[in-house]
Amino acid sequence: MKNYFPNVPEVKYEGPNSTNPFAFKYYDANKVVAGKTMKEHCRFALSWWHTLCAGGADPFGVTTMDRTYGNITDPMELAKAKVDAGFELMTKLGIEFFCFHDADIAPEGDTFEESKKNLFEIVDYIKEKMDQTGIKLLWGTANNFSHPRFMHGASTSCNADVFAYAAAKIKNALDATIKLGGKGYVFWGGREGYETLLNTDLGLELDNMARLMKMAVEYGRANGFDGDFYIEPKPKEPTKHQYDFDTATVLAFLRKYGLEKDFKMNIEANHATLAGHTFEHELAMARVNGAFGSVDANQGDPNLGWDTDQFPTDVHSATLAMLEVLKAGGFTNGGLNFDAKVRRGSFEFDDIAYGYIAGMDTFALGLIKAAEIIDDGRIAKFVDDRYASYKTGIGKAIVDGTTSLEELEQYVLTHSEPVMQSGRQEVLETIVNNILFR
Repeated sequence: MKNYFPNVPEVKYEGPNSTNPFAFKYYDANKVVAGKTMKEHCRFALSWWHTLCAGGADPFGVTTMDRTYGNITDPMELAKAKVDAGFELMTKLGIEFFCFHDADIAPEGDTFEESKKNLFEIVDYIKEKMDQTGIKLLWGTANNFSHPRFMHGASTSCNADVFAYAAAKIKNALDATIKLGGKGYVFWGGREGYETLLNTDLGLELDNMARLMKMAVEYGRANGFDGDFYIEPKPKEPTKHQYDFDTATVLAFLRKYGLEKDFKMNIEANHATLAGHTFEHELAMARVNGAFGSVDANQGDPNLGWDTDQFPTDVHSATLAMLEVLKAGGFTNGGLNFDAKVRRGSFEFDDIAYGYIAGMDTFALGLIKAAEIIDDGRIAKFVDDRYASYKTGIGKAIVDGTTSLEELEQYVLTHSEPVMQSGRQEVLETIVNNILFR
């Protein structure tokens, strides 16, 4: 078998003083943090699309990266080469999971029947590699956004034939996920949104999106899928008004259509940035609503208005994110999928490994520091004290639901003006910095 990453050795932990670019400085897979090993906490996953398929093209230029894997021209042989390369890289990095879209792993044929045949031929090939290595599928999904047939959406298309096509692709992607033992299936509405209300039946599109999700849940459960269904929130890009704008928007959608028991969130850091939120905000919204599921671990650039999908290197952000993950009790079926791509100018295969090492170290250090914040206790105590008035007296009555507007008015009439306390934001941010940099 060809070695596609000949310069990349088996990457090991060497500690923060190491200058070896092919070594982990903070990710020590078997180190126990907050009661579990790092690899159990993080559940790192390779993204098939960015890692093995992306060639560096952008709206202003063609590809800069050779992803022909030795000038392979036959589409199915190229797909198999990507499988070989992916499992080689995961083995060398110690990554135990991967994620895919149907279009990433197998080429589309001239007919739907041929596309289905291609998909399951590659699925069988992947399954062989999984059996050999022990690497698992984190989640699968269908690409219902790239092909021109989805220009007006997939489940939200104005064309019923397109809805049917999207449904058929989702069925096959679910079958592939089940066959590979995946414990997650993701809906990302790449074209599920609209540009103008002048040509849009908003109510019908939302109803149809829910209809397809219900069909997917029914089919998956009837055919042995016992994992989690996820929705991945994202605002704007590619459509001006995405129906899955952010976690709060998605939660409202799920509750309207009675899907809240079936779906959790797959939160992406870069999508949070595009929505005007922080990464930790989106995670917290999912957590407090019982919808925390999985994470697309990347970062965006706040100075740019598009989805840059960079490998994460911001330890402060990763720390606050992992703090939310720990508060949620950790991952169940989800994990940290590196939905990230190397920069357009980083065109060598070695750069992919460097990107993964950087991202894994960033979240490993974030995990360490998040656990230290919890162990330190000062921030948690401050928050607990700040809301202490709800533990006794009128505050407890409010929380217990045993009071009324009339009773609260009487309380105000018989008590003096509330005494306010400082939120101490600056002090708390200093505590975080102290823990981060000590």
